[in-house]
This record gives sequence, C-alpha cells and structure tokens, in this order.
Amino acid sequence: MDRSSITVAAAVTVVKTTLNGTLREVPYIPREAWDAKPPKSVEKFAGPIPYVIIHHSYQPGACLTGSECCEAMLSMQKFHQQDRGWNDIGYSFAVGGDGRIYEGRGFNVVGAHAPRYNDKSVGICMIGDWTVNLPPENMIAAAQSLIEYGVRNNIIASNYTLIGHRQVRPTECPGERLFKEIQSWPHYSPMLDVVDPNSIRT
Repeated sequence: MDRSSITVAAAVTVVKTTLNGTLREVPYIPREAWDAKPPKSVEKFAGPIPYVIIHHSYQPGACLTGSECCEAMLSMQKFHQQDRGWNDIGYSFAVGGDGRIYEGRGFNVVGAHAPRYNDKSVGICMIGDWTVNLPPENMIAAAQSLIEYGVRNNIIASNYTLIGHRQVRPTECPGERLFKEIQSWPHYSPMLDVVDPNSIRT
C-alpha cells in the first residue's frame, strides 16, 4: 500500500461524537492502513475502562501528513517490538498532526504504556515532543473525540479518570506543555501513583 495515498476520504471514519455541542467526525486509521506488523500475542481485559492515560512519543517527532504519521507508527512499533521485546506497539491509539486517530493495540487490549495500569487503561499517544509547544487543536480535538466516543459506546467508563503518564511512572511524558493542557480536560485527576520502576514489570 502506498501510504502517501492515504487521505481523509480513504480513512475509515468510525469516531463520530458530539463534543461541546459540535458533531465531529474524526478520521480513524486502522492497523492495516499503516502496515502494522502482527502482534506477537493479544491479551484482552474487560471494560468499561476506568483510566485514560495521555502520552507523547517524544521521538518520533510530530508528523503532519498521512505518510509521515504512518512512518511514525511503524517506527514506534519496530522500537517496541524489536528493541524492547514487547508484543506490539505499546499504545492503544496514537494521534497524528494530520488530526487522525491511528489504531495501536485498540480498546480493551492490554498495553505496554503504563506499568500497573496496562490492563485497565486506554493509552493515547500524541505523536511528537510536547515539552515546550502545545499540540495543534486538531490533535487535541481528535484525542478528546476518541475519549468521548469510548464513553458514549460504554467502552470507557463514564466516570473514567484522566491522567498523564508521569503520574504513574517516573518520566517527563507527556511533556510539560501537554501535561498542563490535559489538566483542563474533563475527568483529569491530580492523583500520583509512582513507584520505583526497577521494582515492577514494564
């Protein structure tokens, strides 16, 4: 598949939500569209899902086109599967600078993004380094629409807790600027549950 040919029209649009009174239809890119390698194994967990955890990729950096974002997904999956030995890309979903949602492991699949929370959370990665700059509005809207979609379809618990990666692991993720941003999102909690990373499985 020529990934550069992926357009909004060709994307599978499944995320349709009403956010702040506005109907949003956010393009959703399934695994096959970004040429994902098969997972080594898949372990599922029951929902509704109680936690939503926000990440940034740091590297790869921000992507602006379908082609660039597909390459970013492949890069992350290769790093996670080959270098870290994980079953698949660690995140449940990723959001690109093109405003599209990219399927990672998907809903209700045990991830590898937040130790001790992988079997009870949705891990959403905002592709790029959001330490200094805020992700563009289309990325923020896509992430929020994905969460709203999950809640409306009883995949994510209606009383879910939203946190940043740094709240459960010693890390700068999801980047200082993005972390400040998510504190204004619905259901954000200032909870802190960080333990020595050497004492837990990743």
